[in-house]
Amino acid sequence: MSDQPQPTGTLPNPVIPGFHPDPSVCRVGDDYYLVCSSFEYFPGIPVFHSRDLVNWTQIGNALDRPSQLRLPRDMPSSGGIYAPTLRHHDGRFWLIVTNVGDGGNMLFTATDPAGPWSDPVRLPGVPGIDPDLAWDEDGTCWCTVAGVSQVRIDPATGETLGEVRRIWSGAPGAMAPEAPHLYRIGEYWYLMIAEGGTERGHAVSIARGTSPSGPFEPCPANPVLTHRGIDSPIQNTGHADLVQAPDGSWWMVLLAVRPRGGTPAWYVLGRETFLAPVEWVDGWPVVGRVTPELPAPAWPLQPAPAVPVRDDFDQAELHPRWISVRERSERLCTTKERSGWLTLRAAGTSLDENDVVFVGRRQQHLGCRARALIDPAGGRGGLAVRMDEEHHYEIEAADGEVKVFARIGSLRTEVASRPVPAGAVVLGVDVVPRPTRGPRTGPDDVVFGVEEPDGTFTVLATLDGRYLSTEVAGGFTGRVIGMYAAAGTVHFDRFDYEPLPLP
Repeated sequence: MSDQPQPTGTLPNPVIPGFHPDPSVCRVGDDYYLVCSSFEYFPGIPVFHSRDLVNWTQIGNALDRPSQLRLPRDMPSSGGIYAPTLRHHDGRFWLIVTNVGDGGNMLFTATDPAGPWSDPVRLPGVPGIDPDLAWDEDGTCWCTVAGVSQVRIDPATGETLGEVRRIWSGAPGAMAPEAPHLYRIGEYWYLMIAEGGTERGHAVSIARGTSPSGPFEPCPANPVLTHRGIDSPIQNTGHADLVQAPDGSWWMVLLAVRPRGGTPAWYVLGRETFLAPVEWVDGWPVVGRVTPELPAPAWPLQPAPAVPVRDDFDQAELHPRWISVRERSERLCTTKERSGWLTLRAAGTSLDENDVVFVGRRQQHLGCRARALIDPAGGRGGLAVRMDEEHHYEIEAADGEVKVFARIGSLRTEVASRPVPAGAVVLGVDVVPRPTRGPRTGPDDVVFGVEEPDGTFTVLATLDGRYLSTEVAGGFTGRVIGMYAAAGTVHFDRFDYEPLPLP
């Protein structure tokens, strides 16, 4: 490692905030690469790069064309892409993942993790979700899935070699043994899983054996990580992956959430990617506490990547942070129709929400501000905060009027309106965390308004953020904030996103 002065103090945790669950990581030389689940959003599987495990930059999305990723219109939210595993073997990157509802388990390869990635190799003989890949010394490829079951595969063809067999069930009585990862570390093969469900009972457990197929001896200190029943602002810790740094130290990436408010506490950003140090004691991993302030690693940190507040849509292609619901066609979403503008065109004229064209980015801060300059151009569209089809708020411009709508379950209502001059208008949303003042306090307020020509912000409506939380909406995703067209053609000149301080 470098002889430069080593960093001291603490760093913010999560290391990848916002809806970035089920992280899987691998290291090649001094470079780390990480992928996450993406569920119903296209493009799928965000890919990140780091030189220090702390500062991450999104370098692409692995599944960025329809031949790789099909998400049917009738597929419910929180279907789609579950729990990828990323590995580097024999000079190539390997990515295995489940498309729930269309195709099952699939395997992709690339020489550059930024892409392009191959079309899928289908794995029809591999059941279940959360697939993992590991190779033993003779080159045999082992695929382990939630359950926890295992089968040998030919990764070039997708053929299974032998029978699927159960190899471990985790702790007695624990629900949902899932997220298996198999590692050769020293003289043992280690099998790490998540269990207890991805809610407050989430945990990480591990076992070891002398063969990749077991039998496996459980760690006597299982679970090696859980936050169930403890007083911490970070909860639901689980679904982890291990990586060794060049200096020999070990680290764990994992998902967790940051609930806020009263009882039961609501988390709105989805499951995020956190980092924790790992030490090995008597042949077992001991995981450090997962805290909002991470002890700095013992090596120089790379400069944190600068994330611009504004996207002017002056590039031919959208930045990889922008995602859409199930699909994105250039006919309906393009920066090439009007120079310096994003043009969205609704897919139809019905009231079917599948016809709405949406382009958004994950909400990554507990408090944030978003602004968009919109030209309705005779169409109808605006700015939305989305959890799923049945839980979203939006501010919409059309026909010289701006309206705010709330969709909560089967109810959709107009909550505010005001006239505006014809032409372009700046629409805005502020997400403002609430101080907790009792058991019924929600996590935040979602404030919608119009930015006046002098820069002042006129509030039209303030809505309770708990209805756009996982505890209310259910599912596996988090909030996504973005732009949409509900009818006709709508143009957006810019989109601003910046964090707000906590109260």
